[in-house]
Amino acid sequence: MTSTWWRGRWAVPAASGALILASIAAARLFGSDPVSDVLMVAAAVVAGTGIVVKAVRALLAKVIGIDLLVSVASIGAIIIGEYWEAAAVTFLFAIGHALEAATLTKTRSALAELVAVAPDVAVVLRDGEQVEVPAASVAPGETVLVKNGAKVPVDGEVIAGTGALDEASITGESIPVEKAEGDKVFAGTVSRGGLLQVRATGIGADTTLARIIHRVEEAQDAKAKTQAFMDRFSAWYTPGIIVLALVVGLLTGDVVLALTLLVIGCPGALVISVPVSIVAGIGRGARDGILIKGGEYLETSAKISAVALDKTGTLTEGRPHLTDVVVLDPAADRAAVLGWAARAEAGSEHPLARPIIDAARAEGLDVSLPDHTDPVPGKGITAVLAGHRVAVGNLPLLAAERIDDGGAAAAVERLAAAGRTPMVVAVDGRVLGVVAVADRVRADAAQMVANLHAAGVKKVVMLTGDQPLVARAVAAQVGVDEVRAGLLPEDKLDAVRELQQQGHVVAMVGDGVNDAPALATADIGVAMGAAGSAVAIETADIALMGDQLLKLPQAVDLARRTVRNLRQNITIALITVAALLAGVLFGGVTMALGILIHEISVLVVIVNAMRLLRRRATHHAPLAPARADSTASPAAPAAQRA
Repeated sequence: MTSTWWRGRWAVPAASGALILASIAAARLFGSDPVSDVLMVAAAVVAGTGIVVKAVRALLAKVIGIDLLVSVASIGAIIIGEYWEAAAVTFLFAIGHALEAATLTKTRSALAELVAVAPDVAVVLRDGEQVEVPAASVAPGETVLVKNGAKVPVDGEVIAGTGALDEASITGESIPVEKAEGDKVFAGTVSRGGLLQVRATGIGADTTLARIIHRVEEAQDAKAKTQAFMDRFSAWYTPGIIVLALVVGLLTGDVVLALTLLVIGCPGALVISVPVSIVAGIGRGARDGILIKGGEYLETSAKISAVALDKTGTLTEGRPHLTDVVVLDPAADRAAVLGWAARAEAGSEHPLARPIIDAARAEGLDVSLPDHTDPVPGKGITAVLAGHRVAVGNLPLLAAERIDDGGAAAAVERLAAAGRTPMVVAVDGRVLGVVAVADRVRADAAQMVANLHAAGVKKVVMLTGDQPLVARAVAAQVGVDEVRAGLLPEDKLDAVRELQQQGHVVAMVGDGVNDAPALATADIGVAMGAAGSAVAIETADIALMGDQLLKLPQAVDLARRTVRNLRQNITIALITVAALLAGVLFGGVTMALGILIHEISVLVVIVNAMRLLRRRATHHAPLAPARADSTASPAAPAAQRA
């Protein structure tokens, strides 16, 4: 371990420091002695060689950087006999480089942790035998065994067994998730109990973990707008300091003063102030299951003032279920109404057919296929069952079939007002009753909206293609500021543009399919539950790996904290440089003292950025009263089957 440390980033500062101490000891023992001077120059050479090499390489690339300022100053100090100043400057600068490298490595630790969880081996079933092989050599379709305590080596689907997996490396949540047949699993997650047989679907670079690592690498290297500005500023600032030092040296004839200006003017803390905050912020997000595309998107996310949310699958679970069976015909009962509806829907591909069929099957009713089905777009479906004509749909379907509503209109209106989608069931021209389905509102939807407001988002808007009554019912539960219902994909795009025209920076949260135009138009496109979607990970500006709404306000809060942090760093750096330059010009600040203060400012900037790496305690904002100022677009009647 000692040898590794010695060969590492601290080797040069340690050697230079030892030579400085030896020089001081020689001076104390022998007085002013050439040996002392030689040791001091040697210390400057040891610490300064790497700095000069970097300066020359930068010049060859037509870049004038900080290393050039330090190189000129230290070489100049040696020429005029200021050996202590040369050694002190290069030694302190070498320490600064080592500290910078160490702390930058720390800020990138999220990426290192992700790489560390990548599994090396897999246990596969081949010819009925358990064989341990490198994880990268597993073939798609092979069966992989995941035992208690083992890492999942591939992305795949559970085909047998049960168990609990810690998915913190993917979603940021440390609570183990129960897995059973049919569930998806991800490489890098850890079994906390049970035995799973997994059919491999993603191996090596095709796993979700590999895609996350790739995205975090790219994001941490991508420059933010502020960072790009600081780079341009440094490109002008550094030559400006050189010119200032030359002018001061010529006017005063004080070479030491000119060299001191060169060193003190180094904008080291300024140059590192932005990237260290961006890297730390993106790293913290990656640990929490929040993938941010890069510094530019992090900065934009900090300005989000309006969030547009799709309803189905975002505010709701996206899995409709049967809620009501209303019997209207005295000669019928619940089983008859549900049974006729289920058999008619058995021949339908509409998403609302599934919850009716599932409910009927759960109650032991016949769900055999009808003899014939005719979907009626926008209205429902008609079917022929054992010679009976069955119609299941909205009130316009009854009108088209010339069927009297039999009192169904009142039931339809009541159910729709409660946020459910009602469908009238009629057999041979007679209304038997009404069935209704609804999508469950997510348990944390209202808390998410409250947290968004607490994070500084001014407007939360729900955009949905669903009917207005259903949309308003959901909005009333979650407390959004505005509802726009009955929207087609292009209408959602127009809604996002309208918000932007009002001066908002807009984030759009959706499923990436029918919301694709709006997601592309929004300032920030957010994909939820992206762990199982390669497309979402690669294309979304922010990808929330877990299917958890509360990560959205967490992402906004992280972006705002990161931008505040980098602004603090810029302020610290500018004040330090200005104070040191004033101190040099008006006396009192020596070269060694200046470089010491300069390096301390670099360290302060880095330590400040590292605060972002700490996991912040989650504070739930108090739930505000539900509000929904509807600006719903005109839509079909409430019972329309959309």
